Amino acid sequence: MNNELSFNLKSICFDENYLPSDSTRITTNFANLARGASRQQNLRNTLRMIDRRFNDLAHWDNPTADRYSVELEIISVEMNIATQGSSDAFPLIEILKTSFLDKKENKRIEGIVGNNFSSYVRDYDFSVLLPDYNLNRAQFSVPADFGELHGKLFRQFSSSSTYAQHFNKQPVICISVSTSKTYQRTENQHPVLGVEYLQNELSATDHYFAKMGLQVRFFMPPNSVAPLAFYYCGDLLSDYSNLELIGTISTMETFQKIYRPEIYNANSSAGKLYRPSLKNQDYSVTQVVYDREERSQLAVKQGKFAEECFIKPYKGMLEQWASKFSH
Repeated sequence: MNNELSFNLKSICFDENYLPSDSTRITTNFANLARGASRQQNLRNTLRMIDRRFNDLAHWDNPTADRYSVELEIISVEMNIATQGSSDAFPLIEILKTSFLDKKENKRIEGIVGNNFSSYVRDYDFSVLLPDYNLNRAQFSVPADFGELHGKLFRQFSSSSTYAQHFNKQPVICISVSTSKTYQRTENQHPVLGVEYLQNELSATDHYFAKMGLQVRFFMPPNSVAPLAFYYCGDLLSDYSNLELIGTISTMETFQKIYRPEIYNANSSAGKLYRPSLKNQDYSVTQVVYDREERSQLAVKQGKFAEECFIKPYKGMLEQWASKFSH
């Protein structure tokens, strides 16, 4: 199936005029903001927060804190599967690419690709397969091959010629820390990423991303109140420039302040030993409208879509391909 599987990229700017495409997962962070009566104000407020945070972190040679503006591009990855003379396309993942306009030097600087990570197959794994697997079990457990297919599909994409044609560095994905784990502050400190935290044990998400070929580190950037989880391959601290890392932090921390204000917009900062909680009552809300409950319900619908349109129809082919996969 290696020769029968190829990728096609589509991109759209994430700005105040953004409208989600029909194939976009509507639980995706940026798509969720672009719906309803508050759509345009949501987008403006979000982009303003991102720019402000970027200039806050990129403070050198930036006395008025307005030198940079962040440009975001949503990358939709379609997977083409050749079957008996025809080709079917399935929306595999969506990622986000950052770039920055340096108004002082009047130039555009490339940022990191990845950042946000959305996947129909991941929705299927976590919202359909896992609940079904645990339906009649006394104790929660995970199938031995959980995430294997998704991981191999992601690695196939990130090592493909299509990826190499469009991006010159491997992706970095930045998400919230796990509310089921405890984090301990270390003495290690990076000028941009901030203070490193260590996790007491790997989470289900960490294991899932590991199958995608990504390892994880946790950092709390300067003036942040909680650490972020950074998933990457290679060396996070030396493979990327300070501005590239700042683009990822400013973008993804803004999304987390909107979606998980109990953690990332808390009124007190994480201590030496930190256990994040969505039950925290001491936090501030942003001026962005968002329905978290709706998002969790939609994840189930999208997981079932992946099951019906991808997992079931191509089950035999996918299993055969996965058994022969070598990275």
